[in-house]
Amino acid sequence: MTQARNISDVPVAAYAVAGDFCRIFAEGMSGIYLLSFLLTGDRVKAEQCFVSGLEDSVGANRVFKEWARSWARRAIIQNAIRMMQPTRERSASSKAPVAVGEVEVSDSSAELAPVLGLKTFERFVFVMSVLEGYSDQDCKTLLACSRQDIVRARLQALKHMATHEQTPVPEVAVGVGALFAQHRLAAKTA
Repeated sequence: MTQARNISDVPVAAYAVAGDFCRIFAEGMSGIYLLSFLLTGDRVKAEQCFVSGLEDSVGANRVFKEWARSWARRAIIQNAIRMMQPTRERSASSKAPVAVGEVEVSDSSAELAPVLGLKTFERFVFVMSVLEGYSDQDCKTLLACSRQDIVRARLQALKHMATHEQTPVPEVAVGVGALFAQHRLAAKTA
């Protein structure tokens, strides 16, 4: 005979609440801010992006707790896209001697100079696809462009990294990647 299941025996999906997102942003603040900064290339815009990402996450539709960290990072990316409007056509580099690419590089961000020196669109593609691990499909959807645009921009970004005068590519990739991975690991274990 079949047993009737009691409603209390059915597992209930645990959804993230405002406090979960506040905790995620507090515990992973440096990594989430780093993501904001790498995307926007500007400290003030990175702070605005961080705050908007927190607000969007807290006010989000129901999200499974297990997805909350990914949701928070995606909120940062979406806010950075709204803020910077990275398109292939609007992504011109600056030839100013004080700046690398489009972003002023200070002593404190010198290790990030190869990434910050990318054109805006290339920087978004590099951060999203290489550092965050987004698929080409996700990148093209979020950036409203073709897959070919994503592939070209990533190739240009990698070429830029390879020719960066101060640091060889393996060190840049390992340095930025390790810094980014360290922040993501700290956020996951927290």
